[in-house]
Parts: sequence; structure tokens; C-alpha cells
Amino acid sequence: MEIKGKIIVALPEVSGVAKASGNPWKKREYVLETQETYPKKVHFDLFGERADQYPLSVGDDVTLSFDIESREYNGRWFTSIRGWKVDKNNAAPAAGTPADFPAAPPVDFPPAPGEEDLPF
Repeated sequence: MEIKGKIIVALPEVSGVAKASGNPWKKREYVLETQETYPKKVHFDLFGERADQYPLSVGDDVTLSFDIESREYNGRWFTSIRGWKVDKNNAAPAAGTPADFPAAPPVDFPPAPGEEDLPF
């Protein structure tokens, strides 16, 4: 699944060691706000190597590819959104910048009558 939006919260990295395997783990959590008529806020995380692979900052405009996972613990259900790919969307250049307007070729206008004999 995919969703587009802007990063509005970047939470600190969380890390630890798995009890069963003894392997270290880490994750980074973010909140993305969609750019719709009625914006939605979506909390997601990047787990393991993806936490370092996709460094994000507040204000980044991104497209997030993710999976939704639900699990049961002590009779309660918890749902998480796990990002697996993040593409930063290129910001459009501001309107009216010189890059938006190519240089026009020079135009040679014919002289008006009586202007052909200049004194210099």
C-alpha cells in the first residue's frame, strides 16, 4: 500500500535486544499528514536497517510504501503500520524563478521612418 504526505513528527530512535534471540533491534517512528481536503495523520515506523536506510526529517514530502500488521497480546489487538520503502518527493521550484522562463531570442525591429540617420 502507498500513502503520500508530509512528515510532521519525527520521534527519537528506540532500540533494544530481542529476548529470544539476543539480537539488537531498532526502530524510528514518524507521523505523516496527508495533503487532502480533510488531512489524516498516520503514525508509522521504520524497523531494523530501514531505520537508517530512510532518514526522514520534519517537513519532508514523502511517498510511503507500507504493510499493516495486527497482533493480539493479552486479549487485546494492536495494529501497526510498518514502512518498507520511502521516496522523498522533489519539491517543485517556486513559480517565477528564472529556471521557469527560458531566455527569449533577441528580436531585431526595423527602424522607424526618420530614425535611420543617428548623429553618432
